[in-house]
Amino acid sequence: MLRREARLRREYLYRKAQEAKQHSIEDKKQRLKRALEENRLIPTEIRREALTLQKQLEFDDEGGEGVSSHMDDEYKWAGVEDPKVMITTSRDPSSRLKMFAKELKLVFPNAQRMNRGKHEMGALVRACKANEVTDLVIVHEHRGMPDGLIVCHLPFGPTAYFTLCNVVMRHDIPDLGTMSEAYPHLVFHNFTSRLGQRVSNIMKYLFPVPKDDSRRVITFANQEDYISFRHHVYKKTDHRNIELSEVGPRFEMKLYMIKLGTLENAGTAEVEWRWHPYTNTAKKRKYLTNE
Repeated sequence: MLRREARLRREYLYRKAQEAKQHSIEDKKQRLKRALEENRLIPTEIRREALTLQKQLEFDDEGGEGVSSHMDDEYKWAGVEDPKVMITTSRDPSSRLKMFAKELKLVFPNAQRMNRGKHEMGALVRACKANEVTDLVIVHEHRGMPDGLIVCHLPFGPTAYFTLCNVVMRHDIPDLGTMSEAYPHLVFHNFTSRLGQRVSNIMKYLFPVPKDDSRRVITFANQEDYISFRHHVYKKTDHRNIELSEVGPRFEMKLYMIKLGTLENAGTAEVEWRWHPYTNTAKKRKYLTNE
């Protein structure tokens, strides 16, 4: 098992290392193709390779979407098999953090909750991989209030780190009733940038494909890089109107880092994106949207 895991990891890293080279060749081929179509001079930096590139262009078809990336490897089974999500907490959790973890278990279909105990991170990740868990979700707290969420996709990554704020749990609202466990429909609003698409994919693949008649809706709405999580169920009041009712929990998330690796390699994993709050333009820039 360990040797197989090491071999798969080496193959994944090798394919990832070849990406830059493949993207460079693809870019040169596209520039040559545009120059030939528009009857312009071939750019000087690709003139030596022009004949080789033109021969490769003859075998390119229009149906492909360019060079595949490590992101295709990470989520290649998404939508084919239902995800298996494992939820746990930081060490020595308070009663409120345990409540929050229980509520998250009901939010994600097919999720399991595990008491953290004294387990090390490496042992947790290895146990999840051995049991074919697709995502490990860890919640953190500060003085009893949940303030951090880590989503680690297995077996190769990525790992996304979020801060949480304005958390309202179902336990805080009296007489709320039970929660539907149907597979939910997902709404992603205002994730238009490349990073926004990346974050929406990380969150989207935590959920299985819903049935058409499911009446449960989960919303991730981005506003100024704060992602609002809302959870509703709806029912038809008549043939023209529907009635939405919020079932909780609700909270705001803010992304601050994405690493290309899993949690046991967090110290050495490559950082794909990191929020830099102290740069001059940090207050003006919006990362998750192009608007």
